Amino acid sequence: MAGELVTGPGLIQWGTLLLGRRQATGTVTPYRWKTVSGWEETPELDSGTVLRPQQHGAWPGQLLAQTRTVTVDGLMVRTAAGQIGAAVRTLSAACSISQDEQPLVIWLDDRGPMLVYARLRRRHLPVDGSWQLGWAAGGALQWEATDARRYQVAEQTATTALPAPESGLAWGSPTETGLAWGTPTETGLSWGTPGSTGDALCLNAGDAPVHPVIEIRGPVDTPAITMSGTGLVLEYELQLAATDVLTIDTWAGTVTLADQSRINTASLRSAPEGAFVLPPQAATTLSFRAAPGSTDPAASATVRWRSAYW
Repeated sequence: MAGELVTGPGLIQWGTLLLGRRQATGTVTPYRWKTVSGWEETPELDSGTVLRPQQHGAWPGQLLAQTRTVTVDGLMVRTAAGQIGAAVRTLSAACSISQDEQPLVIWLDDRGPMLVYARLRRRHLPVDGSWQLGWAAGGALQWEATDARRYQVAEQTATTALPAPESGLAWGSPTETGLAWGTPTETGLSWGTPGSTGDALCLNAGDAPVHPVIEIRGPVDTPAITMSGTGLVLEYELQLAATDVLTIDTWAGTVTLADQSRINTASLRSAPEGAFVLPPQAATTLSFRAAPGSTDPAASATVRWRSAYW
């Protein structure tokens, strides 16, 4: 799990590397830091605003976030004399050049830890005479996150089956012997097994929109996910068997089944995957539906997301 080593304020985790110290929990590392920049700042924005050619002012365009650059300055490595090499080797191995983004988790205060997915762009650690004493100071680490949003570490999920009615009152079997009021004492009427609404409630507590990941499990024909209040629909003209899982990643804009793209099965009324976002500071209902006659109770839709912040 991302951030499993971060137990309190003042700690930063990059991969398996932990930076900082947390006296309250006894967490002490060889690595210290002084400042973090680019974390509490809004990212740079691209503006689609266009100047009016024959009037004052402009037509307001969409503001789109660029990448987020996070820099840890004042990096220090402190060990016993003669042991700094091992600590620096661990730092270098964790901060090697990689083409893949991984979670960068930072816990600053009572808001708890947050993460971005980033790649390391710079590692700097100056060398002077104090190196022989187990001390190196004035270093820096810098990351670039292509998605500028900061996320809650804990992932949230919501699962629903297709809509199903309640089974109703039991009148007795095999003959109609009457209503069962509960035994051995009269505990009340049994209204049957609760049905399914087919709806999943998704709360994004942050101040930035969120792109969820949706997993649809069969058996189901022409599965569809509708967002309440917007009319946006994701619908795919295919039949899923009981063992099939259709994965819709709205941030990546992909639709896959058994690692094969199925985005070509999107129906004419289906919205672009990237437009399907959970609005900030709101609880959104996503409704799972299918073609008429597709009512298998084993079919399900699972939504996964993290609340996001700028």
